Amino acid sequence: MKAMTRFSIRPGATREAVARFLAGDGAPVEGSKLLGRWFSVDLSEGFALYQTDDPVKLYHGAARWVELMEIKTLLVVEDAEAAPILASVFAGSPKV
Repeated sequence: MKAMTRFSIRPGATREAVARFLAGDGAPVEGSKLLGRWFSVDLSEGFALYQTDDPVKLYHGAARWVELMEIKTLLVVEDAEAAPILASVFAGSPKV
C-alpha cells in the first residue's frame, strides 16, 4: 500500500527537527520504503510518499517525530488504480 504523509514542524522545534533530519533520522522505518519527499518552498510543510505492507511501520515512523511535528498520513491510490473503480461505480451516472 502507498501512504502520503503531510507534516509541519511545531512552533519552536525547527532547529531540533532540522538537526535530526540532517543526522539521518528522516530515513524510513525498516519495512517501509520512502518513494519521495518534498518540502514547500516557504518551509511551512512537507510531504512524504511511502510504500509498505504494514501500517504499523507508518505508526512507528510517526511516533519518532510526533513531539516535533504535526503529522497526518493518508492511504492513497494512483490514477491507474482509481480510474477503473470510478468507471464501474459511476457508469451510467447522469453527466453534470
